[in-house]
Amino acid sequence: MPLARLDISRLRNLTHVRFEPSPQVNIIVGENGSGKTSILEAIYLLSFGRSFRSHKHKTYIQYEQPECVVFAQVDQGTQQLPVGIKRGRDGQVEVRIQGRAAQSAIELAECLPVQLINPDAFRLLEGSPKIRRQFVDWGVFHFDGQFINAWRGWQKALKQRNSVLRRGKISANLLAAFDQELIRLGEQVNHTRKAYVAALTPHFESVLQQLAPDLDVHLTFFQGWDAQRSLAEAVEHSYQRDIDVGYTNTGPQRADLRVKTPTGDALDTLSRGQQKLVVSALKIAQGQLLIERGRQLVFLVDDLPAELDANHRRKLCQLLESLDSQIFITSVGPDSMDFTWSDQIDVRHFSMRQGELSPNAQES
Repeated sequence: MPLARLDISRLRNLTHVRFEPSPQVNIIVGENGSGKTSILEAIYLLSFGRSFRSHKHKTYIQYEQPECVVFAQVDQGTQQLPVGIKRGRDGQVEVRIQGRAAQSAIELAECLPVQLINPDAFRLLEGSPKIRRQFVDWGVFHFDGQFINAWRGWQKALKQRNSVLRRGKISANLLAAFDQELIRLGEQVNHTRKAYVAALTPHFESVLQQLAPDLDVHLTFFQGWDAQRSLAEAVEHSYQRDIDVGYTNTGPQRADLRVKTPTGDALDTLSRGQQKLVVSALKIAQGQLLIERGRQLVFLVDDLPAELDANHRRKLCQLLESLDSQIFITSVGPDSMDFTWSDQIDVRHFSMRQGELSPNAQES
């Protein structure tokens, strides 16, 4: 489901940008601050309903403007699906899909799955377990259509239980009355997460072997409690501690995707360049798995050359090309885009200067 047309208005320094990208590869070259990353930010906003650069919406709405708007025509083969989002300075969000108001940002993610590889992707390794849970849950959301309802129900049950715990001075018997749904739905969430990581792992190992055959990195999934216990047993075992601290200590909310080498955590044992290869392998593997299951994705690659040598840039581009997906790549200079794409690939080159996007003569 590639973007056939993209319109961006009043987002950062992009007053009004309209262009028709290639359904395959789009390379956007421009100096730092020219606005090239804002193109990717707009596409991301159209998929997630939020920016990957800031949690504060006022930072990406153009100065003294009341709102920003991103609109796209999403190619669905036999038809084009109009999708748009308007974000107001007052915090209001309006999402429209095929002319109707969407009920939630989840509908955006279903229409336009987007995968981002950027310098900040290091957070997947160095950030908190929450970031890795979000990575897993995004994949599970597109991998298993039943996941989102179980996840929402479990989150609601968890919030209710924590609300009771915060009141203090309650008995274990009273607490147990709130646990039936928490445990039932929590087990569903855990089961789908484990199945997803099991399916993702061979893809990750294969991609990493192609990118960096000398790296020995493996994935393990920590479910959030002792694997020798059921969730019901783990919750019961934690009753007194939960009462003492005022929140639920064990369960899927503690899950983590652990990325390790033979000598320890990947974060502690790999160089920055190697970490970027591992993160890129995770993102590409995630895309491979979903494409294998019939999903189409849009890949956003911001500042491709950063911390990768020419050899690894070529390998990364080769893997991206093999996905047969729509790709947007930004780079500071054309000299760092040294990969030769296949003749069958529609590659479109764009230049970004002071918020203005224009095609250039390098198209192939």
